[in-house]
Parts: sequence; C-alpha cells; structure tokens
Amino acid sequence: MTPDDYEKEHAASFRDQKIAEVYREYQKRLQSNNALDFDDLIFKTIFLFETNPDVLAEYQTRFRYIMVDEYQDTNHTQFILVKMLAAKYRNLCVVGDDDQSIYKFRGANIYNILNFEEEYPDAKVVKLEQNYRSKANILNSANAVIANNEGRKDKRLWTEQEDGEKVTFTRYGTEYEEANGVASRIKTLKNQGVSLDDIAILYRTNAQSRVLEEKLLYENLPYKIYGGQNFYGRKEIMDLVSYLKVLANPIDDQAIKRIINVPKRGIGATTLGRVQDYADNMGISLYEALRVAEEVPSIGRSLSKIDGFVTFIQMLKSKADVLTVEEILQEVIDSTGYVAELEAEDTEESRARIENIDELISKTVAYQEAMEE
Repeated sequence: MTPDDYEKEHAASFRDQKIAEVYREYQKRLQSNNALDFDDLIFKTIFLFETNPDVLAEYQTRFRYIMVDEYQDTNHTQFILVKMLAAKYRNLCVVGDDDQSIYKFRGANIYNILNFEEEYPDAKVVKLEQNYRSKANILNSANAVIANNEGRKDKRLWTEQEDGEKVTFTRYGTEYEEANGVASRIKTLKNQGVSLDDIAILYRTNAQSRVLEEKLLYENLPYKIYGGQNFYGRKEIMDLVSYLKVLANPIDDQAIKRIINVPKRGIGATTLGRVQDYADNMGISLYEALRVAEEVPSIGRSLSKIDGFVTFIQMLKSKADVLTVEEILQEVIDSTGYVAELEAEDTEESRARIENIDELISKTVAYQEAMEE
C-alpha cells in the first residue's frame, strides 16, 4: 500500500502514524534518487498495468508462456502480477512445494499454492514425488516430520535407492556446544579414514559459520566456505557497478558516495557532509551540488579534488553513448588504476578480487551478446 493508504488504515495509532511519516520520507528519498526498492519493482508495475491497459496488453502478448519457480514463497503482490500477465493466454506453470514454505515472516502467502486449482480450475497438477538424490532413510525421516504439517497437499517422497545409514539427530544447548560436537564428529570420521573432501557442514544463515570456523581452526581442521557472499555484494563489484549506476543515473546519491573516493581522492567525510547539506538545502542531488561545489560554503582546498572527480565522471558520460558497457568498465579500471592497485598488493585476496572483476566483464560481454541476438 502507499504511504497515504497506510496512514488512513492506521489513523488511530500514534506509532503507526509515525511509521507512515517514515514511509513517506523513505519513498520521497527513493524518488529523489530515481530509484526503486525490491517491493516497488512489483508494486509500481502493477500500478502501471492497472492505470494503462494498453501497456498490460503489450506485456500479456509478449509473455505467451509464464513459469514461476518456488511458488510457495510468493506474496500477494507477486500473485497479482503473475495473474495479470497470464490472463490472456493462461499458459501458466508454477513449481513449488507447500511443505517448504518458510517465508511467512517476510510476506509469503502459502494459500497462493494451496488454492492454485481454485484460481485456475483447468490446471493440471503433476506431483514430483520420486527422489533421485537421497537414500530411503533420509526420505522416510523427512516424511515423518512433514506429515505433521497442517493444511498441506498430500504427497510422499520415495526413492528406488537403498535405505542407507540411519539419520542421527543431536540437540545442543548452545552454538558453542554444537560447534564442538560437529568438530568432534569430523575428527572421528577423519580418524576412521574418511576424506575431508567427503564431509560437508550445512548451515541456514551465514552468521552461523563464525563459531564453526573458530572451532575448526582450533582443531586444525582445514575447510572451505562455498557461497559465503553474493557475487554482486563483493566490494570490487559494487564499486565498478556504482560507476555504471552514476553514468546511467547521476542523481543516485548512494552510488556517488560509494565511488567518490574510489580510488582515494582525499575528499573527506566533513567535506562530503557540507556538500550534502548544500544539496539538501537547495533541493538538488548530491552530484548536482558537486558540479557547483564552488558555491558550497567552507569548501576550501577540497574544491580542486571535487572538480577532478566531476571532470572524470563527465568524461565517462561523454563516452557512454559510443562505448559498450564492457569498454566503459575497462575505461574506469584503467583510469582509476583499480586493478593496478590490486596487482601491486599481490596477495591471495587481491588476486581473487581481480578474478571477480574479470568475471564481471565476462558477464557483461555475455549479456550484451544475448541482447544483440
């Protein structure tokens, strides 16, 4: 719902009225940065479709077949979006498992999948009950637990594989006891001749790895962490992507703040704060304020450094129309000396970061080629 809708629905609550004020300010700041958050990507699209039937008709025609994965985790807004897009051809395939719905706390609506046949009475349901990965004891244990769920579609996983080892379950009082138990079990298996390459620790959230890592280090048990950080969440990737963001959308204040000292340009937090205050007072973006930094009070000797940054961005913008994204990235890398600094460090971490940058460029090239096709 919009800030106005939220305010009207919670008019009797002082606390909720304050939330409405924060929500309105949050949306205002998003708009001033020409930005959308995750929810808005869907919310604004639905609003566009509702108010512009011709646009909806165009996308309904474009997407003749629609498939949605992990349907049990969709929320009401996602349900509405899919329903609108699929209304013309009704060629909609959803894949999901109501027994794996664990995201109610962030808005997932289990009834999207439970009531799917009611919404689409001509739907054909295909149950994928045979499991090809796990041994029978694992599936039997899972079935015994899942059978206690209320309001579920009837299903029972099975396999042609043998029973395998029995599942063991241990409850620990603290995370430290758990780490001790895991490390102890690994040491026992190792002493029995089991290779460490055949042992894996699965955990639900990244925060759980810290105590486990500490214990493995203490016990001198080597390990590797897989998938610990999102590719696009890595510093070097966020830095370079922020340059692209600024070129495409100069009023993205967050992207400006990220790259203004990448590489180090000596523009301190105090100076940046003064420019931001000036921008807020004048009702302009941070980049617009940087372009007229000579008008910012008490900017002093930092003016030349800011001018250097603005000149660099303007130079990139002048080339943006004639260069590919890959070439722009390479221009940023060469001009800033980003990779050169990492090469000078010559550490395992810096080499890994260079590999990530190479991967970013490769992804960019692949995307461009796909778009051209």
